[in-house]
Amino acid sequence: MSLSAAGSSERLSPAEVAAIVAIVLIWGINNAAAKVATEVLPPLLVAGLRFTLAALVLVPFLRPGISDWRSLGLLVLLGGPIHFGLIYVGYWLAEDLSPFVIAQQMWIPFTALISFLALGERLPRMAVIGLVVAFLGVAWMTVDPRAMRDVVPVGLGLAAGFAWAGSTVLARRIRGASPFTMQGLLALGTAPVMLLGSAIFERGQIAAIQAAGPLVWASVLWAGLVSSVTATAFLFWLVQRRQAGRVTPYLLATPLVTVAIGVGVMGDVLTTQILVGGSMALAGVGLVALAERRLRAGAGSS
Repeated sequence: MSLSAAGSSERLSPAEVAAIVAIVLIWGINNAAAKVATEVLPPLLVAGLRFTLAALVLVPFLRPGISDWRSLGLLVLLGGPIHFGLIYVGYWLAEDLSPFVIAQQMWIPFTALISFLALGERLPRMAVIGLVVAFLGVAWMTVDPRAMRDVVPVGLGLAAGFAWAGSTVLARRIRGASPFTMQGLLALGTAPVMLLGSAIFERGQIAAIQAAGPLVWASVLWAGLVSSVTATAFLFWLVQRRQAGRVTPYLLATPLVTVAIGVGVMGDVLTTQILVGGSMALAGVGLVALAERRLRAGAGSS
C-alpha cells in the first residue's frame, strides 16, 4: 500500500489521536489565553513577546538550502506580522471570544478559494457548498445584536484568516525548507515587527508590564512555548505521517474548546442566532476540509 493511500485510509493510531487532542486543547486554551493577556498588556506587545520566546527556541532548527526566498519572505509577511497583528488587535477589541474565534476558522475556505483562483486547483462541488454555508453562517452570526458589538473583531478575524490562507498556499510552493525552519523564520520575522509596532503605536507598556500578574505571564508563555512550539511540533509530526486533509477536519474542534472556556469562564454570551450562525460557519468549513481531504486522497491514489 502506498504512503498516500495509507495516510488517507488507515485508522489513526492512539499516539496520533493523542496528538490531535493535544493540539485542539492547546490551541483552544491559547485563544482564551490571548484574550487574558491583551486585557492587561498592549496587543502588539503580547504578539512581540510571544514570538520572541518562540524564536529563541526555534532558531537552532533553522537550516540553509532555501531557493525561493521571495515566496518565503511573502509567507513570513502574511503569516507573521499581518496575520498575528490583526489577530492580537482582534483579541484586544473583542468583548466575546466566540464570534471572533469562529471567524478565524475561515482560513480553511479561503485557502481553497485562493488555491482555485491563483493556482488553478480544483474546487469540488462540496467545497463550493461549504464556502457558501460558511460565509452565510458568519454573516448570520455577525448581524446578531450581541455579535454586532464585535463586528470589527470579526472583520479582523476574517482578514487574518485570509492572510493565513495566503501563507498556507505559499508554503506549498516552497521547497528545501523544513516546517520548523519556516516556523522559526516566521517567529524571527514577526517578533521585531510587533515590538517596533508596539513602540510606535502603543502607550503605557512599562506600566502594563508592572501591572501584569502571574496569569498574564502564564498566558504569554503558553502562547510562545506551548502553542507556537509544542502544538506546532505535534502538527508537523502528524502531517509527516498523514495527508494534511486527514488531520484538518479534527482540528475544527479547536473553537469549540475556546467557546466552552469563553461561556463557562469568561462570561461570553451565546444567543440562539450566534449559536446557529457559528454552527453553520463551522459546518461549512468542515465541508471544505472534507472536500480537500477527498481531493488529495484521490490525487494520491491515482
